[in-house]
Amino acid sequence: MESKTCTKCNVTKKLEYFYKHPMMRDGRTNSCKQCTKAAVTANRKKNIEYYRGYDAYRANLPHRKESQKRYSLTEGGRAAHSRAKAAWDAKNPIKKDAQNKVRNEIKRRRLKKPKKCSQCNKKAVGAGLHGHHDDYAKPLDIRWLCAKCHRQWHKHNEVLNG
Repeated sequence: MESKTCTKCNVTKKLEYFYKHPMMRDGRTNSCKQCTKAAVTANRKKNIEYYRGYDAYRANLPHRKESQKRYSLTEGGRAAHSRAKAAWDAKNPIKKDAQNKVRNEIKRRRLKKPKKCSQCNKKAVGAGLHGHHDDYAKPLDIRWLCAKCHRQWHKHNEVLNG
C-alpha cells in the first residue's frame, strides 16, 4: 500500500488518511485529513463573523427553505425537532419555567397580551408578540415585543439570570 508524508505534521501515513484531490499527481491532498480539519476549524474560528453571515444567507436561500419545510413534515424532521426542543428545555430550565408561568397566567386571564409592540408601537402581525424577559428571576415582569424588536434587543443586550 502506498504512503505519503503530510506537509503540515511531517508524518508518513497511508494514502487513505489524505483527502482525494483530482488535481494532485497522486490524487490526494498534501496535508492529512487530521491537519486539514484542524486548519479548517482554526480558519472558521478566526473568521467566525463572516461564516455566521454566510451560513445565515445560505440557510435562507429559497431551495434550502423549501427543503427544510419538507423535512420538518417528515417523521425524522418531527423527531429531530422534538430532540432539539427537549435539549433546549434541559439546558434552559429557568427560561422554560418563566415561559410556562407566562403561558399559564395568560390562560387564567390574569395576564393580557396587548395588540401592539411596546417598543415600536406597531400592531402585531404573523406570530404576534413575544413576551420578553429582561430578568428571568422576575418571570411575570415582561415586555411585549414584535419579532423584529425582540431580535434587535437580544442583538445588543444580555438577559439576567438566563
